[in-house]
Amino acid sequence: MYAQVVKSEGSKTRDEMTPEELAFQDRIDRGEKIEPKEWMPEGYRKTLIRQIGQHAHSEIVGQLPEGNWITRAPTLERKAILLAKVQDEAGHGLYLYSAAETLGVSRDELMELLHAGKMKYSSIFNYPTLTWADMGAVGWLVDGAAIMNQVPLQRTSYGPYSRAMIRICKEESFHQRQGYAIMMKMAQGTPAQKRMAQDALNRLWYPSLMMFGPSDKDSVHSAQSMAWKIKMNTNDELRQKFVDQTVPQAEYLGLTVPDPDLKWNEEKGGYDFSEPDWSEFYDVLAGNGPCNKDRLGARVKAWEDGAWFRDALVVHAEKAAARRAVAAE
Repeated sequence: MYAQVVKSEGSKTRDEMTPEELAFQDRIDRGEKIEPKEWMPEGYRKTLIRQIGQHAHSEIVGQLPEGNWITRAPTLERKAILLAKVQDEAGHGLYLYSAAETLGVSRDELMELLHAGKMKYSSIFNYPTLTWADMGAVGWLVDGAAIMNQVPLQRTSYGPYSRAMIRICKEESFHQRQGYAIMMKMAQGTPAQKRMAQDALNRLWYPSLMMFGPSDKDSVHSAQSMAWKIKMNTNDELRQKFVDQTVPQAEYLGLTVPDPDLKWNEEKGGYDFSEPDWSEFYDVLAGNGPCNKDRLGARVKAWEDGAWFRDALVVHAEKAAARRAVAAE
């Protein structure tokens, strides 16, 4: 199994690399794409499995907080839009599982790692969506943070991952716009609706900042991932860019970002802002968030309930193969 993929190998200096590793790194430095059947360091493969697997799991688990609101959306149009969005997230997961499979790990193995708690998904999905305004905040903030993370991944060094991200990013842009449209409608609505929008922003602001991962000084994988161009930007760079983009959007809505220390820094050309509570982040990652047990329980139940269908597909495929073999005789 692939339990070892949750850890990546440490980075090496050029003097420590083998000739194969040096040639591989030179290809990376030239901006070439690495394809599935080409030689790659084991650490590169393991790091990709970890990152792509966690990304795929996040897309699948991310359907759960939104799926709960499909039947409760305020209009038929909103239901249709939200349904389309959740369907997109399922597709994103399938693209990413397919990309991971090119690295020699099966989809079943990735699922087993998720269900056993040995592979994670984005911490943001362990928070509840309490009101319809949360659907707006999730689209605006969560998908906005996802876009910030994922647009650079269109240039990542592994070909199948890079190509999958092109379509995913186009669809995530739609998701972010629909979320902002919900927030705009509510912020311009009744006082109660605007308070609901502000409450959603208050609750999801810091969990959204946590989506970029821990501070660079505490990030275990960033240095090697950057050297291999699996990641294109550091966690702190992306978090800063997200804040700089999102604060003016909140101001346009007439909403207040829940950070008393937020202020424009003319010298750096960006906002100074408070760090998230990283102890909360690690606590959620450890399985102690508000919805960890519900989210993982829902995924395990869906997997177990679908076992009969997967078994039926295997039997059907075997019978079809047997018929083809008989016809070929």
